[in-house]
Amino acid sequence: MARADDEGYLYIVDRKKDLIIRGGFNLYPRDVEEVLNTHEGVFEAAVVGIPDERMGEEMVACVVKKPGVVVMEEELIRYCQEHLAKNKTPRRIIFLEGLPRNGVGKILKTHLRKTATDIVIKR
Repeated sequence: MARADDEGYLYIVDRKKDLIIRGGFNLYPRDVEEVLNTHEGVFEAAVVGIPDERMGEEMVACVVKKPGVVVMEEELIRYCQEHLAKNKTPRRIIFLEGLPRNGVGKILKTHLRKTATDIVIKR
């Protein structure tokens, strides 16, 4: 998706398709989200790609835990490894209180990408 400024310059601001290109492979976040959402400690999950110098993009899962449940990043990564191919496993899991949504309830992945990038860079 793109936008144009007053001078006619075009800016790419988002993808029409939800796709992560990691090391030349096309990865679909929905596949990973479906697996994460089956974990007993996950209320909801969304997966985004963040910039990575070596791989182009890196997969990060943003997870909201179910209330009162203790679940760790390593546990969710192992869970994904058991159910997905190695290259489809997120390299990082970040936990959030809730996922940002627009007025009709759609998850705002552009906001999640920025949040995930900021959190991962600070690690």
